Amino acid sequence: MKRKIDLLVLSDIHLGTYGCHAEELIKYLQSVKPKTIVLNGDIIDGWNFSKNYFPPSHLQVISELMNFLTNGTKIIYLPGNHDEFARKFSGRKMGNLIIDNKAVLDLNGEKVWIFHGDVFDISMKQSKWLAKIGGVGYDWLILTNRLINKLLVKFGKERISISKKIKSSVKSAIRYISDFEDTAINLAIQQNYDVVICGHIHQPCDRMVENQLGKIRYLNSGDWIENLTSLEYNEGAWHLYHFHQDQVLHNQQLIIEKLPFLKNKEIFHNLTQEFQLQ
Repeated sequence: MKRKIDLLVLSDIHLGTYGCHAEELIKYLQSVKPKTIVLNGDIIDGWNFSKNYFPPSHLQVISELMNFLTNGTKIIYLPGNHDEFARKFSGRKMGNLIIDNKAVLDLNGEKVWIFHGDVFDISMKQSKWLAKIGGVGYDWLILTNRLINKLLVKFGKERISISKKIKSSVKSAIRYISDFEDTAINLAIQQNYDVVICGHIHQPCDRMVENQLGKIRYLNSGDWIENLTSLEYNEGAWHLYHFHQDQVLHNQQLIIEKLPFLKNKEIFHNLTQEFQLQ
């Protein structure tokens, strides 16, 4: 049974890169039924795109999105820096598909501003070539991290995120994220928005902010490289969705459903281990 959602926000999928978790995203997309989807930038990675790497699962993500369109779901596509090639189509509407640089929505009386966020990235404006080189390095770091995690899971260890550890230990990276969020928040408050939603920095977030300028809710949809997150809005409430957490809950539910058929503690232990390793 698919979950009905009023609004789904996805960003930073980076189709065409080794780090993209397309299979997990497909599983998620097939589990929901949104009325509206906002694709908030970096859906296809034009910077690191290679003719040699665009596997079937990445094509299927596009197919799933097309299925939403044909079945009546409205899709608002807000290109980011990695798929900036689509920005030349800004302002176009083709059936249920709208392409633009930003979206302003009225949700239950709240004024919501959605945009990718690279406009606040100084490196994008001053050293774009350096940012592109960094993007390639990031992709290889994620690929290496994925191989390491496969070995860790095989030996019953927890997954790790190398890039997260680097970001958390490097003061400049922490300052960059903080500056990005502060800029988006202050500008949104000045323009009288109630909610501001960004992508770009791959940092999922949901927090209320109150400062000398006013009060606002800041949301970031995260990414499908490391965090595997999205934003869901349904029945007047926002929810930051985490794919991995959802899978843990799903696996626990499967264990509970099978409990009546377990004859001893050893079988229960083996079943629990099996789901933890998935």
